[in-house]
Amino acid sequence: MEQIVLDIKKALGGNDDFFIKRDYLLKKEVLLLGLSTLVDMTKTKTILQKQSEGLISQGKTSESIFILMGELFEDDTKKAITSVLEGKLIIYIEHTKKFIIYEPVPKGLNRSIEVPSNESVIQGPSNSFTEDIDTNIGLLRKQLTSNKLLVHSFTTGKNQKTKISLLFINGLVDKELVENINSLIEKNKSMDISNLQSMSKMLGFSSWDTVSKFNTTELPFHASQFLKKGRVVILVDQLPFALILPNLLWDMFIVESDRNFPFPIMITISCLRVIGALIALISPGMYVALVAVNPEALQIELALSVAQSREGVPYPALVEVIIMLVVLELILEASIRLPKSVGPTITMVGGIILGQAVVEAKLVSNLLIIILAATTIANSTLVGAQSSLSIRSFKYINVILSSLFGVLGLVVGLVFISSYLASLTTFGKSYLYLNIGRKEQ
Repeated sequence: MEQIVLDIKKALGGNDDFFIKRDYLLKKEVLLLGLSTLVDMTKTKTILQKQSEGLISQGKTSESIFILMGELFEDDTKKAITSVLEGKLIIYIEHTKKFIIYEPVPKGLNRSIEVPSNESVIQGPSNSFTEDIDTNIGLLRKQLTSNKLLVHSFTTGKNQKTKISLLFINGLVDKELVENINSLIEKNKSMDISNLQSMSKMLGFSSWDTVSKFNTTELPFHASQFLKKGRVVILVDQLPFALILPNLLWDMFIVESDRNFPFPIMITISCLRVIGALIALISPGMYVALVAVNPEALQIELALSVAQSREGVPYPALVEVIIMLVVLELILEASIRLPKSVGPTITMVGGIILGQAVVEAKLVSNLLIIILAATTIANSTLVGAQSSLSIRSFKYINVILSSLFGVLGLVVGLVFISSYLASLTTFGKSYLYLNIGRKEQ
């Protein structure tokens, strides 16, 4: 064997699915190198044979046929190893130090396009992204048949090669935004990308931000609408969702499928989501403030009713609220992680039986159960899992400040949260910015 083949074998020979097969193609001795778990060799060899016979019948020479079959390289071991790991077939022409990177028939490892599992769609396209990045790009091109939709692709990672694609509409996107993202990806191409935390690190985002810099969606339709607004879409191989940059506050209240409804209904739905966010942020803290610090703010009848509901509860309102909030968080996490056949049962047990039991045991008040149920429902009205998690974490700030300073502490908490959100920027775009779309030039 020649040196380049020995080098490839040394790098990949420890894998049981790596193969080197000697064959004849166009009356020349060749070596076929690849991974049997990624390449369907039976179908690939049949297609290779038919392809070569067809080109010979057209009067092509052996050299020109090899060039037409794929990209021709000479003495580039690193490129050959990378191509094998990506699922390509290496056709090495013996005694020439040249090889062809051939696109074989792949094994059927990708799932088909399905309905989204984490986003509900009402009156809109319901196909969702898959783990295959090329399929995802195709889905977006299907939604946007425009020659101004540009795709820039990168291969990143030192130990794990990952393909990343940047999509934007030329003329609508901020060019400085695209240049910044391009330069950061090029600068950090050696980083291994497998999740949003590593992607955030690649783009220079802080690891301690409570609010995600990315708006994520499983729906090509939503991603295409963000592109039309001048946003940038990032697709990462093996991640079945799109990353939208920059993420804005209003994205948690407005979803593109709402535009399939009449305008007054669309506005009403968006207002309900705003109300839901306020209820999720304010109601637990308001309960603590009015029960523990400022009961005089209540009417006497309501104050007596609240006091009666808390009769026999052995600890302060802050402890009562924190315990129940943690229990609710546990129920939510359990319902997400458990199999779908068991999740609803756990939710019912936690929400009904456990709630009734703690009230009858006089561990919490009836009023608190009502408030936390309303908080959980209101939190679920927001668009996007990342936004929902942020609001779930912010409400604890209001609860603690309300237990110390009452209604004043609740107001201070809201001001603090508003100031924090106003301070967030993504590549120079404020989180509170209304519209980053640009007029087409």
